[in-house]
Amino acid sequence: MQATRVTALAAIMAFLFGLIVATFSQVRVFFPALLAGALVTIEIFALSLPLFLILAVVAALGRSSTHASLRWLAILYIEIFRGTSLLVQLFWFFYVLPKFNIVLTPVAAASICIGLNFGAYGAEVVRGALGSVGSGQWEACTALSIPRYKQLLRIIFPQAVVIMIPSMTNLTIELMKATSMVAAVTLVDITSAAVKQNMVFYRTIEIFGCTLILYYCLCQIIRLLSEMLEKRLSHYRMARA
Repeated sequence: MQATRVTALAAIMAFLFGLIVATFSQVRVFFPALLAGALVTIEIFALSLPLFLILAVVAALGRSSTHASLRWLAILYIEIFRGTSLLVQLFWFFYVLPKFNIVLTPVAAASICIGLNFGAYGAEVVRGALGSVGSGQWEACTALSIPRYKQLLRIIFPQAVVIMIPSMTNLTIELMKATSMVAAVTLVDITSAAVKQNMVFYRTIEIFGCTLILYYCLCQIIRLLSEMLEKRLSHYRMARA
């Protein structure tokens, strides 16, 4: 009886293995095109990420500023880019700006637009993290006559970074996935490459299955790096405490 079960299980496993091999036998035909698209995705992500992080911090500080002009400028930026579609923004940067003699390459238009868009969302995350640091910290710094910029850079911001990491990680992962829209400005990223390959080979399951796996792997790398950073900063805070 045991031998029969083992034989049946082996037969089922062999069938499933054969089915997988048969289904994905043509992966080597279209996978190089997906990898080429992945390089474009990574390039756009790498260029837009620093802009996203810098703008998030700058806009958050502007939003919290006591100067009305800086505060309203930050609010205007946040509301425009957070309140309109990223796809429409891409169209504006690539197709509309040339009407005003401002011509951007597809890579520049996509990177700047995505960075500006996510910077607006990140600004609210940063502002919330700064606000979550206890008011006693600010009061203690003021009592010690520490200059405002030193209060922020040396005391408040390091504590806020640990608080904002989970939310900023989510935004960073969303930024990676948002690169799938760059086909609107003629770039061939993973998603665009998958669509083109499917129109040629008609292997929908394999092509879009590999596309899902590629995006999943890229996003997991971001998650793991974020967790490593969070643990390191948490240990640093504990050591300083």
